[in-house]
Amino acid sequence: MDKTDLEKLSENVLRPADAKKAEAVERWTRGLALQPASFGTLEKVACWLAAVQDQCPPRPIERPRLVLFAGDHGIAAVETHGHRVTAQPPGTTAALVRLYAQGGGPASVLARSNEVGVRLLDVSVDCDVAELTEAGVPAEVTAGRVRQGTGRIDVDRACTREEAEAAFALGRGLADAEIDAGADLLIPALLGAGHSTPAAVLVAALTGSDAAAVTGRGSGIDDPGWTVKCAAVRDALRLARPVLADQLELLAVSAGPDFAACVGFILQAAARRTPLLLDGIGATACALLAQRIAFRTPEWCLAAQLSPEPAHRKALDRLSLEPLLDFKVRAGAGSGALLALPLVRAAVSVLAETPSYADAGLPEPTVRSAL
Repeated sequence: MDKTDLEKLSENVLRPADAKKAEAVERWTRGLALQPASFGTLEKVACWLAAVQDQCPPRPIERPRLVLFAGDHGIAAVETHGHRVTAQPPGTTAALVRLYAQGGGPASVLARSNEVGVRLLDVSVDCDVAELTEAGVPAEVTAGRVRQGTGRIDVDRACTREEAEAAFALGRGLADAEIDAGADLLIPALLGAGHSTPAAVLVAALTGSDAAAVTGRGSGIDDPGWTVKCAAVRDALRLARPVLADQLELLAVSAGPDFAACVGFILQAAARRTPLLLDGIGATACALLAQRIAFRTPEWCLAAQLSPEPAHRKALDRLSLEPLLDFKVRAGAGSGALLALPLVRAAVSVLAETPSYADAGLPEPTVRSAL
């Protein structure tokens, strides 16, 4: 895929319906039996949904889907002076894939309680496919695997250009499949040990930040571990910055197939006019890179939460997205987005179902202006 192909994809990402957003704003401020700004930020959420759905009031969210992109990262296995960039031991990602394939894990629990379907995809897990198959992982989970693990992004490429392109196409195809099956809101998330390190590299490269400003504690590393991680991000940035103008090459050098698949997924969802609910640093870093390809992409995204990772706030600021929640959730796998989903649904219900002053038999206030 060359620059021309990405430009064509960018042209397909259009602006949401401003007229429907304005209609929703008018409904909040003048059409309902509510005091001005009664529901605060949730009013903006409902107006955003009206715009992306091109309908006011917006339709209830009936078929949200969580899509997990699983992958390992070579940098996570590197040990320096007895410390690594992640507190999770090697083999964790494969174990997580087995767990989520069985419906386990906190995100699976939250998905069930919110009636959200889950799709799991092994893009680049560092184990033999047979190991997962023998453990009962369905074949469709591993059918799209692009490669086994990635290179060390502090000294080498994560993957080849061709592998990044294949993963990018895989993500786009997966978005099409979910939307064609009726999904009306998509939650992309990364699943894998150490993924906050390449995410930090992407955010630093795309925002012009230095390593210390974007490096967080990820899975809970201690101070020496943070120092090792910060050095890894710094060294990876030296390889990332020369390829910053070529987004697919940046994914190949500094991220890997799981990130490439997630970027393709986000872009295709935006091109298909389907809203996205972003969770943590992984998906948000992918949205930031997607913005470089198609600048209107963030208009199709809603930030569910703010994680403790410093790179997350930097990415959200660049995307001009304000998170709904700030509960310091670092569970990953879309957990924060699933916690925010009931608020999104509630915003739709209030806008759609609250009666007007006249219908409620209430006297209308003499002054009605937004706060």
